[in-house]
Amino acid sequence: MDNSEKINNLKVLYEDNQIIVVEKLVGIPSQEDKTGDLDMLTIVKKYIKEKYNKPGDVYLGLVHRLDRPTGGVMVFARTSKSASRLSEQIRNKEFSKKYLCIVDGKMEKNTGQMRDFLLKTEKTNTSRVVPEGTKNSKEAILDYEVIKYNGEINMSFVKVNLHTGRHHQIRVQFASRGHSLSGDQKYGTRGRGKNLALWAYSLSFTHPVTKEKLTFECFPEKTGSWSWT
Repeated sequence: MDNSEKINNLKVLYEDNQIIVVEKLVGIPSQEDKTGDLDMLTIVKKYIKEKYNKPGDVYLGLVHRLDRPTGGVMVFARTSKSASRLSEQIRNKEFSKKYLCIVDGKMEKNTGQMRDFLLKTEKTNTSRVVPEGTKNSKEAILDYEVIKYNGEINMSFVKVNLHTGRHHQIRVQFASRGHSLSGDQKYGTRGRGKNLALWAYSLSFTHPVTKEKLTFECFPEKTGSWSWT
């Protein structure tokens, strides 16, 4: 898919004059990075500029990110006031982010909570589980629920409710327990060459102006790693 197709194929879940909610495609950075590849921030800016025939630069606030290999729901702020209020909700842990993933093996329990301390290594852009109290480590908490287990390929389809947004959190916490995500090139071995099986399917927050509680959902196409889910 070339750049014009990426812009034209943008899936908008909701928009008003304060926010815009879109589906991030797999393989596209949330914002510009060292690769120089087209990013979601640029795509959404161009969409707004063209749709509303706006002159000059379009303001768009990036308030949260999804890793490049992860697809799913993202919200952007269309005003600085909304950006500030959404960022405050994130700091106060008032954003609810839920994910789907496919992991190696059968989980020991169908539901549970993972609580760890993670330490990020900037040089390798990786994180790892470390003992509590380790300098610069951050607490990471998530709840999970197994939706389906496929015994033929020995993999589990899992729903994750993220309580903290640490670097590579879901990938690291599951991998540390022997259940690495399918297609994970950094922390796993299963599904190499495939896309990372991690999808941000649900995002809930309070509208920065109307104060209405909003929830948006989108789901991965049932192809590739997701075909059996």
